[in-house]
Amino acid sequence: MTRVHDLRRTILLMLVAFASGVGLSGCDKPTSAPAPTSSSQLRIVTTTPMLGDMARRIGGPSAQVTSLLGEGVDPHLYKPTRTDIATLLDADVIVTNGLFLEGRMQESFERAAAAGRIVINVGEALPEAELLHPAGAEAHPDPHIWMDPELWARCGDLFADRLSLRLPSETQGYRDRAKAFTALAMELRSNAQIAIDSIPKDRRQLVTAHDAFGYFGRRFGLEVHAIQGISTESEAGLADLEKLVSFLVEKRIPAVFVESTVSPRTIEALVDGARAKGHVVAIGGQLYSDSMGKAGTADGTWPGMIAHNVETITKALGGTVPEGGVLPKELRSAAQR
Repeated sequence: MTRVHDLRRTILLMLVAFASGVGLSGCDKPTSAPAPTSSSQLRIVTTTPMLGDMARRIGGPSAQVTSLLGEGVDPHLYKPTRTDIATLLDADVIVTNGLFLEGRMQESFERAAAAGRIVINVGEALPEAELLHPAGAEAHPDPHIWMDPELWARCGDLFADRLSLRLPSETQGYRDRAKAFTALAMELRSNAQIAIDSIPKDRRQLVTAHDAFGYFGRRFGLEVHAIQGISTESEAGLADLEKLVSFLVEKRIPAVFVESTVSPRTIEALVDGARAKGHVVAIGGQLYSDSMGKAGTADGTWPGMIAHNVETITKALGGTVPEGGVLPKELRSAAQR
């Protein structure tokens, strides 16, 4: 009877663990919230590298930051691995973009929250009225909020406030660094606007692979045209391509742009289609949309990716980049080393 009782007890424990979403394999972590690595340190896990950049700048010395998605990884399509789930469950704080960007990871976030981890969704910083809702997006808002420096700075403020709840002793430091982050973002916005304003008005047309530049276009005064929708899961039809080809030819657009996380095939099809109709359009360069550049470079930072995009677009569309570039002054010397 004792063995039967023990067996029933073991089965019951397994069922309870399964119902709570926490398995009993060696890859899973205990459900109790982890203690910080020290009295002044937090293990922070972000989804995208853009969030990782924000977390390092605002988290400061108390932050041990890990980003799940590396260079060139598309967050729209990414599904977490067992290692990713273990990393999430080992964190003190998890930072997500939200707005359905990481749609395939939502279950993992819910599981981590149920296990006692703090999950910060920076998209919550923005009211509904300020979000874009492109046609055909199934009522989902455009998640590419990091493309607008002003919006991204406000997301930084929310991140600092939520981080303070986890480590109150560091509140002032978080606030000070969030203020510095805002100043950096505002300088970046100002420099970018000067560059974009130098593009002839009839050429302020941005044609890209997928609709990741809506906030960017709204902020800086560019009309954005994309082959795919806000998610790379959407597919462009032949009619969409033909419509864009006609637009390129009619408006005599000089350049279109590929993206680091999207196949260049559809953009190349645009170029070929325009050529067939007698208009030569160049590929103006590669833009960073859903991921940053190589780690350890200026493009591998959030300010650097925005500066790269602005400079690439400005040059290809006939504008002039300001002397010294778009990157904020305090970051230029580091980027030149």
